[in-house]
Amino acid sequence: MPDTHKNSYTLVFIIVTSVICSVVIALSVLILRDRQLENIALDKKKNILSASGIVKKGSRLKRVDILKLYDEKIKSRVINTAGQVVKNKMAEKLDPRKDVGFLPLYYMEKDRRVHAYIIPISGKGLWSTIYGYLALKADAITVKGITFYQHGETPGLGGEIEKDWFTNSFVGKRIVTTDKVFVSVRIARGKVKGKVAESKLDHYVDGISGATMTTRGLDKFLKENLLSYEPYFKRIRQSYKDQ
Repeated sequence: MPDTHKNSYTLVFIIVTSVICSVVIALSVLILRDRQLENIALDKKKNILSASGIVKKGSRLKRVDILKLYDEKIKSRVINTAGQVVKNKMAEKLDPRKDVGFLPLYYMEKDRRVHAYIIPISGKGLWSTIYGYLALKADAITVKGITFYQHGETPGLGGEIEKDWFTNSFVGKRIVTTDKVFVSVRIARGKVKGKVAESKLDHYVDGISGATMTTRGLDKFLKENLLSYEPYFKRIRQSYKDQ
């Protein structure tokens, strides 16, 4: 005959243990949620500082130093798809799911003059959604810096997008032609030299060997992201020209 008493004891023990573990995990998530959100916000601020050239990529700054630099150097605003500034919204509090048609814009200001514009960039690579920031100089034409801070691309292949050799190649590239026609910054299939016309070299960077799908996705979403801000940047270029 089976020992029903022993079996029921084991079942009760498993149930009680499962409930206790579930409660502990749930409480941990709730307790740590605020800290996780703070760390995410801090990481974004660090990457904005990095893209704009205020801090070097990979710098080990303390939390207080990042916050201090960000508050001193970076300002933000919200614009709409027509390139107009929206005054009743904050860039840091935009919810992409609810605030459709509104775009966050960050800028580095010194002596009441803008030295860089920074926009968030994101889109599909091969395996994941890639997140980063792109900074343009005050002319709203020339790339000042770019960072990729979150992705799930293959290490050694698509994961190379976050390496210095790749991100540094964007610096100095131009998102419009000499006639002010928008072209974005394109990623070549392989080396740019010998494959791209001399007149287009300012708008291309070398691709990554073995990461065609990742760079193809990056090429696509970078153009789309920049195009969203183009109405605003057109106005900046005109005012910059008139200075």
